[in-house]
Amino acid sequence: MCDATHEGHEHQHQHDAELEARARPEEFRVVITGKGGVGKTSLTAVLARLLAKDSYRVLALDADPQMNLPYALGLPHDRARALVPLSQNPDYVEEKTGARPGSGWGLFFRLNPDVADVVERFGVVGPEDVRLLVMGNTVQPAAGCLCPENSLLAAVANAVSLRRGEAILLDTQAGVEHFGRALSQGFRHAVVVTDPTFNGVQVALHAAGLARALGIPAIHLVVNRVRNDSDLQRALEVLESEGGFPFATRHALPYEEQLQRSEPDVGPLFDHPDSRFLRAVGELRDALLQVEQERWRHAS
Repeated sequence: MCDATHEGHEHQHQHDAELEARARPEEFRVVITGKGGVGKTSLTAVLARLLAKDSYRVLALDADPQMNLPYALGLPHDRARALVPLSQNPDYVEEKTGARPGSGWGLFFRLNPDVADVVERFGVVGPEDVRLLVMGNTVQPAAGCLCPENSLLAAVANAVSLRRGEAILLDTQAGVEHFGRALSQGFRHAVVVTDPTFNGVQVALHAAGLARALGIPAIHLVVNRVRNDSDLQRALEVLESEGGFPFATRHALPYEEQLQRSEPDVGPLFDHPDSRFLRAVGELRDALLQVEQERWRHAS
């Protein structure tokens, strides 16, 4: 038999759980950017799997021409190799824009094609039920490519920004300008990744400036592959000497030998829950959610 005190505790636990559920952001959009080779894709994959383990519906977008995110997430190599990026899918490009890529100059095509079906048709499900969509490369129209495949990818970025109830991670090549203003319509966080090198920090500062120019409100710094305190200190000194930046949060990820051994697949890392790297990415996840939660509270 339950006494009144026990019933009171049960009621309080239920009440706290309901408050936590209401306070938890249902969705948020994160761009991961930085210099090539600093670990953006591995970080994207680990963050995606951590969010999925935390019961989020996760959509991971691979917008890096190297297309390594499928391997990092742990898709079997034969499945990963068989994936065709949207920008290289001429049938879908023609279906949606009315023009086939490479058909020559003077094409007439739809600038705002309806691509609401893109994730359902071309998204693949990986470990932890993370949904993956490989977008492929694109060139800004301002740089001289007003073409059907560019129109399609811009529409995909817009369509994704309207999806609800998902945590969406976008792994990009260096910089965030490749999808232009489409990013600012839904992506609210940019995670700028660097290693403890002068060049890496310079590119990170440039990417952070681009993210701010696009209207992304929360820009976070991640210094990856930190072996010791002097590595982190050097990166921060370079950051300040180059003018600094008002990052929303700053994070240091330790060098992780397990990632090097299992590269490109991040899956084996989860067999080591005591990993300092895994804990550090977990802290980054918590910081992103906290910033989004605060933004959501202020908005409501």
